Amino acid sequence: MPEQSENKRPKKSGARHKARKRAVDLLFEAEARDVTDLDGLLNERRALAAEDAAVPPVSEYTAELVTGVGVDGEQLDSVITSHLTGWTLARLPAVDRAILRIAVWELFNAADVPPAVVVDEAVELAKELSTDDSPTYLNGVLGKVATLAPQVRAAAAAQPSSGE
Repeated sequence: MPEQSENKRPKKSGARHKARKRAVDLLFEAEARDVTDLDGLLNERRALAAEDAAVPPVSEYTAELVTGVGVDGEQLDSVITSHLTGWTLARLPAVDRAILRIAVWELFNAADVPPAVVVDEAVELAKELSTDDSPTYLNGVLGKVATLAPQVRAAAAAQPSSGE
């Protein structure tokens, strides 16, 4: 059964996976500490990493994810809320909220990442960081949101960038 062993192979080694996991950690921390200035939190972590070798540096992709979620947070929460079944956003575990926000941001904004990869990465993060039921639930929510991604990406690409 070589396929089974391939499916069980850890996906933790990829740079983007690590960046996503770090972004989840930062968003979770921001919510727990009631920090609304995500750029300030990123700067804190960068300074801490520069001072302490035990603290990993903040990758550019981590910063892009955290900043994107900070900028688009209300829209992300609205999209997520409209696709939840049997739960409210506030009732979800905080780590699930962070994973969903990152994944939905990526679905709508990261044109270089296929939607299936975004959903798979979110499910993997939920397996690593959340409850036993979270991976399946998040997969269902993100599967529905992923159907919107091509339209949202196309609309964003069609908008003039100079504000004309």
